Amino acid sequence: MSLGPLMVDIAGTDLSAEDVAVLEHPQVGSVILFSRNYRDPAQVAALTAAIRAVRSPHLLVGVDHEGGRVQRFREGFTRLPAARLLGRRFDEDRRDGLKLAQSVGWLLACELRAVGVDFSFAPCVDLDYGVSEIIGDRAFHSDPDSVAALGVATMLGMREAGMAAVAKHFPGHGAVVADSHVALPVDRREFVDLEADIRPYRPLIDNNLAGIMAAHVVFPGVDELPASLSRRWISRVLRNEMGFHGCVFADDLTMAGAAAFGDVVARVHLALAAGCDVLPICNDRHSVELALQALGPNVESAASQARLVRMRARGEALADLHANAHWQETVGRIADLSAIPPLVLTEGKA
Repeated sequence: MSLGPLMVDIAGTDLSAEDVAVLEHPQVGSVILFSRNYRDPAQVAALTAAIRAVRSPHLLVGVDHEGGRVQRFREGFTRLPAARLLGRRFDEDRRDGLKLAQSVGWLLACELRAVGVDFSFAPCVDLDYGVSEIIGDRAFHSDPDSVAALGVATMLGMREAGMAAVAKHFPGHGAVVADSHVALPVDRREFVDLEADIRPYRPLIDNNLAGIMAAHVVFPGVDELPASLSRRWISRVLRNEMGFHGCVFADDLTMAGAAAFGDVVARVHLALAAGCDVLPICNDRHSVELALQALGPNVESAASQARLVRMRARGEALADLHANAHWQETVGRIADLSAIPPLVLTEGKA
């Protein structure tokens, strides 16, 4: 059985009969896990094993696990630093900052792979314009070349551990105030003015980035549809002009940033027509059921199947991770980095 385009969630820390029935549907290809699905490493390893056992070849398992505010698994996992801290280290010492970013990417992937996760939605390569609360310290830096360098280093670390990276949120979410989870962000810049936001993706693509998540942000100077539903952004800009041949994920199609463009079935068809390979529908089982009813057989192309296969974790997970010298060293570096107090500017002082 091939992998379908829908990415779905589950309710709890183990699979219910209803979950299994959904996961068995041929139009489902992947599962996203949230904090509610996690209790401890042993439990989530059993859960991912149960998900893999539903189908052959097994469904892909992904999670939002960047570090800082966005880390779904915490107890029993290393508390990963926010990307901004890596950016600060990069400013202090470029070579060491890149080494640390690669080590953090490696550790992130090793710990997830140890519990059966295929990929993480990381790194976040949005620019820090100082206006987006939903991005904020999730951004490495305000400088696109610095973001690019740190993003590539993180990706290479993840790849070293056998995990594909998914860069986000294409073409950029950092310059809008609105949070696409609860509103529709609109960025009124013209295409030529978006080059800085797009620039980090170019070296990532040149280094064989496996996945990109498209943003629910409208750029009316380019298209009236958000990037996640836009054929112009995905098929023309990302695929044809930038030469990206990896897997394109829409952001969650139940988010408010997508809800303005029709019901869930309309959004699914728009995302597929735009060129998305994976369509996440989260926290709304009824919408999943509607999408499954609406999708006919064979919606997935051979090219899309090949791109999905690249998202599967590679090789053997590292055994006895906590005894590994690289893991121990990186955990120590993360602890030191996180202990550095933030810079606070007092009025009248530089």
